[in-house]
Amino acid sequence: MKKIRIGSGAGYAGDRIEPAVELMEKGNLDYIIFECLAERTVAIGQQDKEKDPSKGYNQLLDYRMEKILPLMAKNKVKVITNMGAANPVSAAERTCEIARKLGVGGLKIACVTGDDITDELDKYENEKVLEDGTLLKKKKDVLISANVYMGAEGITKALEEGANLVITGRVSDPALTIGPLVYEFGWNIDDNPDQMGQAVLAGHLLECAGQVTGGYFADPGYKDVPDLWKLGFPLIEIDETGAFTVTKVEGSGGLVSVDTCKEQMIYEIHNPKAYLTPDATADFSKVTFRQIGENQVRAEHATTHGRPETLKVSVGYKDCFIGEGEISYGGSNCMARAELAAEILEKRIELTGIELEEYRTDFIGCNSLYRDAISKEIGSGTPCEVRLRAAGRTKDRKNAVLLANEVEALYTNGPAGGGGAVKRVSEIVSVCSIFVPRDAVEAKVTFREV
Repeated sequence: MKKIRIGSGAGYAGDRIEPAVELMEKGNLDYIIFECLAERTVAIGQQDKEKDPSKGYNQLLDYRMEKILPLMAKNKVKVITNMGAANPVSAAERTCEIARKLGVGGLKIACVTGDDITDELDKYENEKVLEDGTLLKKKKDVLISANVYMGAEGITKALEEGANLVITGRVSDPALTIGPLVYEFGWNIDDNPDQMGQAVLAGHLLECAGQVTGGYFADPGYKDVPDLWKLGFPLIEIDETGAFTVTKVEGSGGLVSVDTCKEQMIYEIHNPKAYLTPDATADFSKVTFRQIGENQVRAEHATTHGRPETLKVSVGYKDCFIGEGEISYGGSNCMARAELAAEILEKRIELTGIELEEYRTDFIGCNSLYRDAISKEIGSGTPCEVRLRAAGRTKDRKNAVLLANEVEALYTNGPAGGGGAVKRVSEIVSVCSIFVPRDAVEAKVTFREV
């Protein structure tokens, strides 16, 4: 029976590279995916592209390609990644340059586009924003980008035409895995609902890389994970029935267990019976995981119920500025001094007329995660040190700077013993969502050869 092995080389834009190299060297892979896009990543990439039309792709693309191109050529591993972000064309061209510099040949690099509908937003200005119910046109003056979550069709087409490295823009995270599975096994949503469900499940388990091998899972004494410092990334071995095994390279750190798989399966899916992706509406409600060996988990019984008629669009917009600062107090009476510093800030904001849309202070180590009610209930008494953080949302940079400066000024104008003060001002790019008809977008594939 035909089997395919797919590894996960990244779970976010800045992920480490060593586990991917380990997989490509020792995992006997057919494919490796690099999932590098969060909700805001493409919008931030669009800002980079505005400043320099040759940029907008993942900032670690050069670093990653220098490591993996020789290995994909040596071990015949096909690479699929969304590192193209806001500029997959430039990402593909840059990858060609790196390959030539390294002397790596035999590459057919596919560039998948079609997700960027920024120039077409006018036709969707009366669409309701998912998050707040307002019409999109209310944000018209601050819009930066609009990228549709595409499915696997562009990836599959690229592989059908001989690509061994596929670079996309915004596609759904599972699509990076679904694409090669549809290509290898010929599955489709009408004839193979169960296999497509397994494909979505496989992609979902792989998309966050180390999260299914013990990352974001470990809790000493409760959920112990061995050698987390050398965490290995996952791979799956899947056959034509759709059943697959999740595992990792022998000798790598981490853990593949029923529990790590369960936690990742329910991550970000909302409804387990109707997980909406561009390729399928997946049903994970009857999924089973079985431990069949050390760091080997068998996954079965996902299915699908058709696919959505609309596709989600991630719309980036310039939201606000945030001015923030932090300063630490330690030793006897440190909490009282931090509280005095917070009181000083509130009065200084009023005195100097700093204009804020929202303002908050936190005492890091005491209430920054759970706020006052829960923190007082579970707290263990007077802290020996505390760090004050103050942050404010503003409409302009000027007021954000003024607030940040006030925190720093506590050094010499506030309570005794303040130290380690830092300040920063950030322009915030936020995202909202609308939906467009599936037939409003089409994946386009172009090729470059080295």
